[in-house]
Amino acid sequence: MKKYLLNSPQSDVNHMDSLFAEMILDEALLTFRKEQIAQEIDQALRKRNKDDFLRLTDILNQIQNVG
Repeated sequence: MKKYLLNSPQSDVNHMDSLFAEMILDEALLTFRKEQIAQEIDQALRKRNKDDFLRLTDILNQIQNVG
């Protein structure tokens, strides 16, 4: 019977794989959100909606400063 230790090399690899997958998902979600906001900004420009434009560009700037 195999014993699985919490601090085994296999456990470390699984943990690293999990962290890497989480980083990739976070980056994908951030990219998707930026693209979504950019499309909304374009729409606000087409509609000449200054309030939406300012609100959305502020959100996009906040996201870009974090990410």
